[in-house]
Amino acid sequence: MEFEPLARAALPPAHFAYIATGADDDLTVARNHDAFSHYEIRVRRFNDVSRIDTSTSVFGTKWTTPFYLSAVSSQRAFHADGEIASARAAKSRSVQMMLSTGTSAALEEVRDARGAPIWQQLYPTNDWKVTTAIVRRAEGAGCPAIALTVDLPGARNNETLTRAIRVDNRPCTSCHLDNSHDMWHRPGPMFKGLDVSKVTDLAPAGITPDYLDRVRALVKGKLIIKGVMEGADAALAVEHGADAVIISNHGGRNEETLRATVDCLPEVVAAVRGRVPVFIDGGIRRGTDIFKALALGATAVGLGRPQVWGLAAFGQPGVEAVIDILNRELTTIMRQAGTATIASITGAQVLRSGA
Repeated sequence: MEFEPLARAALPPAHFAYIATGADDDLTVARNHDAFSHYEIRVRRFNDVSRIDTSTSVFGTKWTTPFYLSAVSSQRAFHADGEIASARAAKSRSVQMMLSTGTSAALEEVRDARGAPIWQQLYPTNDWKVTTAIVRRAEGAGCPAIALTVDLPGARNNETLTRAIRVDNRPCTSCHLDNSHDMWHRPGPMFKGLDVSKVTDLAPAGITPDYLDRVRALVKGKLIIKGVMEGADAALAVEHGADAVIISNHGGRNEETLRATVDCLPEVVAAVRGRVPVFIDGGIRRGTDIFKALALGATAVGLGRPQVWGLAAFGQPGVEAVIDILNRELTTIMRQAGTATIASITGAQVLRSGA
């Protein structure tokens, strides 16, 4: 958590507020993390924990640790090396990376810096031709998975960001074309060469089951649905071809529901009935948070803000340090719980406070 004030000190007000902001009063941002404290971990002795193995398998690929760098857009707003630094950190620590549609570095450059296939997050926009072009470019770059984000049905009220922009005395035109903060207007590599004249939103207002079918037919590889918060929606996503779902409220940035992602996890896991992996992001700050999510049924967790705090404070070494801390803390709690492998972490290891 000490990376957050370091990031604040390193960044201009608007850029820090961009990553810090939630919706309305930012209560859901805080709730995402606070909710983890409502779950307790059972400790067990009398187990051989002399060797801890944090590896797991996702889509048939071995991961060294059960978390990934989640999609965060515009990373050059936080450090000059941006997504390239994050990708190099992911490479050095053998961690999967998901790239945002709003990346500030070219997809191919990020892939090369990672040295392995990366996942592509997808803001489909309201123009199907643009959607198709982004998916085809990602697949052409070897991305094995596309993560369709479905939690952006309209405008969002990011008051913390709005206030910070007002007190930031830098001219936005030095970074943003025509003073526009829309990623398809500013120099966004994923939109380079595309006709974006019809794009007005990052997502269409009508992401219906029929729309999911249309995206499923478009995506040749794995299709992940990112932004699910209800069991019924998770089941619907699977029925319409999703290969995985991500429980996410966009880190509290898009909706002020006061519903924490971890509290949605048991319901979503029950709804998918083991048919697909379930991932979760939002509020992960400790190795114990990762452990609790895994025990509640998550396949792996995504890291958003901590990744960027490390990046803003120290660049690539900062991201690596965040990864190392979480790995160290996860290993520590696995020993205390008597779970020598990720597979041995089950619901028996956690309980709701007071239960």
